[in-house]
Amino acid sequence: MAARWPAVAAVAGGTALIGLHGWSYGNWINDDAAITFAYARDLVDGAGPVLQPGAEPVEGFSNPAWLVLLMLGKVLRLFDTGAIFGVPDYVLFPKALGLACCAGVLAACHFAVKRVTRWAWLVTLFAGGLLAAIPSFVIWSLSGLENPLYALAVAWLAALLFRAVAEGRVPEVRIGLCAGLLAVLAALTRPDGAIFVVVYPVVALVFARRLVPVLISVLAFAVPYGGYLLWRHAEFGRWVPNTAVAKNQQPPSWSDAGRVVEPVEYLGWPVVLAGLATVALAFWLVPALRRPLVAWLVPLVLALAAYCVLNPEPGGEFRFATPLWTMAAPVAALSAVEVMRALSVRWRAVLAVVLVAAAVPSAPALADSGRGFANGPVVPLCQIAERYGRLFNGYADTIGLRAGSVLLPDIGGTALTSRLRVVDSVGLADARIADLVSTGDFAGLRDHLFDEVKPTFIHTHVPWSDVTGLTSDARLAVDYAAVVLDRTGKNGDWVRLDALDGDDLVNLRAYARVTVPRVETERAAAVTGRCGDVLRPGQVP
Repeated sequence: MAARWPAVAAVAGGTALIGLHGWSYGNWINDDAAITFAYARDLVDGAGPVLQPGAEPVEGFSNPAWLVLLMLGKVLRLFDTGAIFGVPDYVLFPKALGLACCAGVLAACHFAVKRVTRWAWLVTLFAGGLLAAIPSFVIWSLSGLENPLYALAVAWLAALLFRAVAEGRVPEVRIGLCAGLLAVLAALTRPDGAIFVVVYPVVALVFARRLVPVLISVLAFAVPYGGYLLWRHAEFGRWVPNTAVAKNQQPPSWSDAGRVVEPVEYLGWPVVLAGLATVALAFWLVPALRRPLVAWLVPLVLALAAYCVLNPEPGGEFRFATPLWTMAAPVAALSAVEVMRALSVRWRAVLAVVLVAAAVPSAPALADSGRGFANGPVVPLCQIAERYGRLFNGYADTIGLRAGSVLLPDIGGTALTSRLRVVDSVGLADARIADLVSTGDFAGLRDHLFDEVKPTFIHTHVPWSDVTGLTSDARLAVDYAAVVLDRTGKNGDWVRLDALDGDDLVNLRAYARVTVPRVETERAAAVTGRCGDVLRPGQVP
């Protein structure tokens, strides 16, 4: 039992460092995460796989494995119920789940490296420190999104094969079976996770060259994943998530390879080159690491490939690089520790100086990145819930509207709080709009919205209003009246004229004149703050 304490302490210490960094982002939850929150609520409540009760079933989520965990939390009354220890559970539960996954990532690291080093606890703690130093990893692991579960699946897949190679057990059937199941967990956590199905076949081809375990691994992946695809097509009529259609994800091309420099520039060229040199030294100086490191590098390369292929997220702080950081940190930590052990005292000092010098430019740059994000995080859930969900409820109450709809591009917090039917102008949770957006048919999109959907309220803001042409369409001025606009005339709220009666427009503008500045000022002053213990349809600011 005593022998386990260093491992427990290393995992706990590394997790604590990640959590301490995450503390700087406060209660921030990304609004995209709230889309999955809404689906979890409706599935548990019996409304089906819909954004809102009564809406058309559309796969507006792309993370079914993470969705299941949120549903379990709701069933256990740990999520979407109220406050726990004074913290809203829609903040606490997904963040706690994310931190638990980070602990699992470090446990996978220890499980792998203890087979090849006496300093497994040090490697694990070092890897935890490296991950904690990368704002991108911490931000998205504690964002409410599926990133930490994705990292956990990929980390255990790499750890499994690292150990299998080190112990000469790659041909074992149960290794292939477990690898296939971990790959399907990754694929059901994020669509791009399907790429990891090839990890075991590649490793087996290099180190075993036996067909049976490879077939078993592929079957272990194909049966559950194929079953989900069949259910998806039967339920939603698509083979891919609706989100992938809306984002117009394109097949890989050679031009994608150029994006490999993006994560390198984010970390800094000196520290990346120093890390690569250290790994090269590990291959040269520590023969016991050569074969296992090859097994670990296979998913690392695939994680980099997946990052390069995916459409970049504007202002996304490298949202899709989470598995890349997860794979790179343990390799760097293990290589550094073992190379230090292999070198003489003089050369240890030289390597230490080189590594520290390489890290010097990166440390302040990464710290600035983290501080910048804390001061202006990407699309906070509470901002959306308050400004678009609750505020438009207030609009509807002001004019006595019993039923209506609201068109806008940010739908997570809106769906959790709006009593109006939410129309997603981006198309993530609307199949018809997704088809129009993916083909670039914005004229058809405007025809669909103005002539068929006819939303009661519209919110527009750049750049989406410019891309779609909503604010320049003559029908907006004919059929709608501005409730509140900024100086550009492109950012603001609109109401359909046929929904108004008598002094409704005067009252609506008076309400907006007072409420909109207050809401926007309060949210700007608390970008990582809370917005109540629960988020429910019908709430007002």
